[in-house]
Amino acid sequence: MTTELAPDIHKIVRTVVKKLPFSYIDPKRIVCMRSQGATARARARIWSFPRIWQQALQLPSYYIIEVLSQHFDNLSTDDKTRVIIHELMHIPKNFSGALVPHRGIHKRIDSRHVEQLFRLYQESL
Repeated sequence: MTTELAPDIHKIVRTVVKKLPFSYIDPKRIVCMRSQGATARARARIWSFPRIWQQALQLPSYYIIEVLSQHFDNLSTDDKTRVIIHELMHIPKNFSGALVPHRGIHKRIDSRHVEQLFRLYQESL
């Protein structure tokens, strides 16, 4: 598997964060990567930076959004945006470096909620 920085994905992240209620997300602390040759079936995934690493390296929290080229690059612009919205929903409101699971006590990350945010995003354009 190979990876490279993905500035095109970071541009989508910045736009989505600006247009949706993600004010707690700092796009400067999100690194976007594109991988090729990954065996996962996902279109994208988000990687956390656990608190113990933050403390050991004396760095603030960061996140990595990785898009898997073979499953992501051929998507429509709208579907790419939906995937990025989904990944951003995994970031908790305290931007701690942890991740929100798909099913939680107060929040669900599923296609219905992604679609609601996507519609809100389209209305803001």
